[in-house]
Amino acid sequence: MKRYMIERDIPNVGSMSRAQFKELAERSNAAVAKLSPKVQWVQSFVAADRTFCVYLAENESVVREHSRLAGFPITRVTEVPTILDPMTAHWTHDENARREKEHV
Repeated sequence: MKRYMIERDIPNVGSMSRAQFKELAERSNAAVAKLSPKVQWVQSFVAADRTFCVYLAENESVVREHSRLAGFPITRVTEVPTILDPMTAHWTHDENARREKEHV
């Protein structure tokens, strides 16, 4: 599956209560269950007026269908083929070659 970052402009989302976040998560989980195994919600990051959600999915259309079923807006969908983190500094030459082949 491919990794996607979904940006959602949602006014005042950062000010929502725990109960409201729970309801949003329940709606997302219900949509994932309907589309399983084509999509997986990994996690979401919440800012003042925007969320950044990480999904694994077969393709972008499945991500968009999830949002439609859950009733969530989409501002932008970006495929994220590579993750860069502190462990990247420890990649060997063989690891670099393997990762490059995966993304060709």
